[in-house]
Amino acid sequence: MLYAVLCYHREDEVCAWSKAEDDAVMAKLAVVQDRLAKAGRLGPVARLMPTTAATTLRKDSDPPLVIDGPFAETKEQLLGFYVIDFASLEDALGTVRELARANPGGAYEVRPISLFHPSHLPA
Repeated sequence: MLYAVLCYHREDEVCAWSKAEDDAVMAKLAVVQDRLAKAGRLGPVARLMPTTAATTLRKDSDPPLVIDGPFAETKEQLLGFYVIDFASLEDALGTVRELARANPGGAYEVRPISLFHPSHLPA
């Protein structure tokens, strides 16, 4: 089953890292990513730009309102995600624990993915 591993952290902390600190965290994460890639289990991985680069479309008005910034105020922001093929939730949690050791602080949300293919809908 495919799982999304959503990476949350305090954006102000991560953006304050020096290049050396950021490179060190990315190198530790790459060890886990490389293992998953070699096993053919790693899907897309994305590091999101800061929330200052975000644009949100609010659907609760007519017409919908487009605003700068993220959807909601939070202590931790969604900074990136992985899509990984795991045999089970327990397998996913084992790998997420490895990612957590490589990148301390914040949180990882693990969520199964249900694929949506519009081309496969009945006519």
